[in-house]
Amino acid sequence: MPETQKQQSGGAETPRLIAEPSEIFDAVAVAEAVQEAIKATSDPAEHRAAVVEVLRAAQVQGRDLIAHRFALSPFDARGMTSAYTYLTDGMVNTALVASLQLTAASTQDKPDRLSVIGVGGYGRGEMAPFSDVDLLFLTPKTITPWAESVIESMLYMLWDLKLKVGHASRTIRDCVKLGSEDYTIQTTLLEHRHIVGDAALAKQLGTALNKDLFSGSGRDFIEAKLDERDARHLKQDQRYVVEPNVKEGKGGLRDLQSLFWIAKYIHKVKNSADLVGKGVFRPDEYKTFLDAENFLWAVRGHLHLLTRRATEQLTFDMQVQVAEAMGYFDKDGRRGVELFMQAYFRHATEVGDLTRIFLTKLEAMHAKPEPLLERFFRRRPKIREGYEVVHNRISIIDDADFLSNKLNLLRLFEEALRTGMLIHPDAMRTVKANLKLIDDDMRNNPEAQRIFLDLLLKHGNPERALRRMNELGVLGAFIPEFEPIVAMMQFNMYHSYTVDEHIIQCVGHLARIEKDEMEEDQPVVSTILKEGVNRRVLFVALLLHDIGKGRPEDHSILGAKIVRKVAPRLGLKQDEVDTAEWLVRYHLLMSDMAQKRDIADPRTVRDFAKAVQTVKRLDLLTVLTVCDICGVGPNTWNNWKAVLIRALYRQTRRALETGLEDLNRENRGTEAKKGLRAALGDWPKKDLKIETARHYPPYWQGLHVTAHVAFAELLRGISNEDVRIDLHPDQDRDATRACFVMADHPGIFSRLAGALALVGANVVDARSYTTKDGFVTDAFWIQDADGNAYEAARLPRLRKMIAKTLRGEVIARDALKSRDKVKKREKAFRVPTHITFDNDGSEIYTIIEVDTRDRPGLLYDLARTLADSNVYVANAVIATYGAQVVDTFYVKDMFGLKYYAEGKQRTLEKRLRQAITEGVARADV
Repeated sequence: MPETQKQQSGGAETPRLIAEPSEIFDAVAVAEAVQEAIKATSDPAEHRAAVVEVLRAAQVQGRDLIAHRFALSPFDARGMTSAYTYLTDGMVNTALVASLQLTAASTQDKPDRLSVIGVGGYGRGEMAPFSDVDLLFLTPKTITPWAESVIESMLYMLWDLKLKVGHASRTIRDCVKLGSEDYTIQTTLLEHRHIVGDAALAKQLGTALNKDLFSGSGRDFIEAKLDERDARHLKQDQRYVVEPNVKEGKGGLRDLQSLFWIAKYIHKVKNSADLVGKGVFRPDEYKTFLDAENFLWAVRGHLHLLTRRATEQLTFDMQVQVAEAMGYFDKDGRRGVELFMQAYFRHATEVGDLTRIFLTKLEAMHAKPEPLLERFFRRRPKIREGYEVVHNRISIIDDADFLSNKLNLLRLFEEALRTGMLIHPDAMRTVKANLKLIDDDMRNNPEAQRIFLDLLLKHGNPERALRRMNELGVLGAFIPEFEPIVAMMQFNMYHSYTVDEHIIQCVGHLARIEKDEMEEDQPVVSTILKEGVNRRVLFVALLLHDIGKGRPEDHSILGAKIVRKVAPRLGLKQDEVDTAEWLVRYHLLMSDMAQKRDIADPRTVRDFAKAVQTVKRLDLLTVLTVCDICGVGPNTWNNWKAVLIRALYRQTRRALETGLEDLNRENRGTEAKKGLRAALGDWPKKDLKIETARHYPPYWQGLHVTAHVAFAELLRGISNEDVRIDLHPDQDRDATRACFVMADHPGIFSRLAGALALVGANVVDARSYTTKDGFVTDAFWIQDADGNAYEAARLPRLRKMIAKTLRGEVIARDALKSRDKVKKREKAFRVPTHITFDNDGSEIYTIIEVDTRDRPGLLYDLARTLADSNVYVANAVIATYGAQVVDTFYVKDMFGLKYYAEGKQRTLEKRLRQAITEGVARADV
């Protein structure tokens, strides 16, 4: 056996294994078994297979033991990684010894010197359950037939054991030459470790590498590693994305490894503990390094074991399983997986802080002097007393003097925004180490309140200040109520960021809109801001709007209570506090009204206007709503939402300014008919009169004139046998409008929903009307799988498939069974079903709201259930939030009445729940 490996990135020279070495791999027993297996057969061709069988048994036993012990000690990452390395060392060692013996028996070639070197992660002594085994076969000169035979025999054994082996056969000269040409090879050689074979040859390699490859300043190597890091982060997006890559993502293991590679190159350290002695890390920072490293390796280990392969992405379904494996359980109204992911993101943030600290030290060592002319002509903002510029970053001249006034902990961020400069990481370290100075006395200091509000309102880039303050712990210290949501994950497919990052993204969107950077995308909100709003109220409300998340109580109600405490502490006056509290309490109202209700129904606008009461509140709520939606994720805000929000805003503003009495069906119907006559100016008056007389009032107030024109064309000259379809891409709404006209009969709405489900269309809105002469006019707005309108080239096939279903050639209920599947990664989400009946939200309809887990065919199942229950569906509004969907139906009974009777409501709810349950059972198969 080789000497026990040294964990080079950990603190201990000889790490503790998770079990006794002989339990993991009994080298003596395995060697004896190998010899007995070889002796048991005289056929040389069977010798290798016999060796592999012995090793496979030892491998299974060792892996099972490590996995069992790791399950009992789920955070013992160092013991786990060292144990897998020890097990691999044993197999590599045994495979070489056996290969030497088998080669000697089968060839007369003269033996040569050969050393087996572990490189990369294996060389470092850190292995997850399914990590690659990277080997360097080192020979003193060009490889001989004997060495080639030994290596080939050994590799076949390891491959037969299903190990993923990366290998190279080189001389010492090759290693130096190739390492100087390729930084990837140079990095793997940086962590080489002798496993078995000629030890003297391995020692010669180390001497040559130190002399000829690792003896320079390391500038090119550092730049290469940092370029790799930047490219990796760009590919992986950012730290706060809710399905992070444990290995390659920002704040992941590769960042820690890159940090250590550079440190090893520059400082010639053998393990990370040496970085404290070199002055790179303080003892507390080194502890943070070890904690983050241990946590991330533990996560990676469990991820490999659960998936039984080298998986690095923490997908939603795996987050639940890893959280359970590591002992995170539901607590205080939060799921165990959310607690686990909050810990993950906090460690990832710490990794980012450590990286900044380390790179600053490197920068100081390797910075090139700025050219004299550039220094002469560059005009820098004048730095205030107590600060200096170090490598183009603001730094603190005297820590003691800086800390003598605790307000400086906020002034530093103000100075950075004022000058547009970054904060030096040494200054960040000083701030982070002294957060205890931020106490109630400071929080209630008027000057501190002024500085904080100025960071939000005055310097044009509050997002940068808030993100840095948050990462350093200043935001949570100054607003203690904010601290619980730091790195808090929202376990759903709707939000792309943690709660704190979502809030910071929202504030950033608001700042960009204020600077006219989004006027084309946000014309209404841009106009509102230009006309003037109370920015203090708006920014504070946006900063605090989700501060109540993560607790059993409704986060809007709890958030409003928190605002009443926090807003005065931030310097808001009482009337501003009242408005901010109202905004947080109702920050979801406009979004819900726009996306879950029919805004063409006058009652919707009237109820919303009564809730808002003033144009001032409407303006503030509209801006907050738009920023809130934009901050959910990169593609959450779209044209469909924009049309809904803008329409609700304009109608509500008009109602508040001219009076609610203007909101009635007669006014809307008169205007709509007038618009249709203008659009069909070439029609004969007789035909126009027939068209305007054949529809009931809801039709006129529920559709835009463009839809009225489409239906008029479809209805013109129609017979009872006709089924007419018009598909029109509505680019302004990111949807395709599908209009259907046919003779009316029960269940048409559900059949249309089924037809659309079969072609893979996502319905975002639907309206159904009957004419006085017995035809149904149904309009559906649909999107493709990417949330866009269908391309024109796809419409003919779409039309053909829909018509085929409507003619009964395909039965949607049967055809959907094979497609009704929920993706594996989505099964982890708990989306309880809530069904409510509202008889006040509409003048003539009962509103049934079904809040449940989304899946293919859901709308069809619900619509079919309603049809089978003799429920007339006038229109449906569909709001999707990741894995959750809210389907809202405006309905009447078969007599044209609302569903007032509780008994009827309970019966209908039971049937809808049964349809959902049966659909989930199909989808989870």
